[in-house]
Amino acid sequence: MKLGAFSISLSVKNLQKSKEFYTKLGFDVIGGDEKMNYLIMQNENSTIGLFQGMFKNNILTFNPGWNQQAHKLEKFEDVRSIQQSLKNDGIPLISEANENTTGPASIILMDPDGNQILIDQHV
Repeated sequence: MKLGAFSISLSVKNLQKSKEFYTKLGFDVIGGDEKMNYLIMQNENSTIGLFQGMFKNNILTFNPGWNQQAHKLEKFEDVRSIQQSLKNDGIPLISEANENTTGPASIILMDPDGNQILIDQHV
């Protein structure tokens, strides 16, 4: 199973303070919108999302169809295929993608310790 680009989505209290902190660690803004209360930052192949007021806990995020620089891949495993594999393995899903659609979709699951995992396909 190929999950795509990995990042961690951080629930932050103050977007500007978090941006300043991660900038000092060598991260650069590569996406997002401060007016919408989120930024995507990168340091080499490490990607973090800073999200203010959007969710309660941090989330492990995978993006099928993207490489680590958020560029579209020619070939990738569709999120619906990943969803079916997880279901076949008996892994419960919190939310599912509509199997009758194509293109962007997402699924959410939890690991055994309660860490939320988002598999979010943008293409």
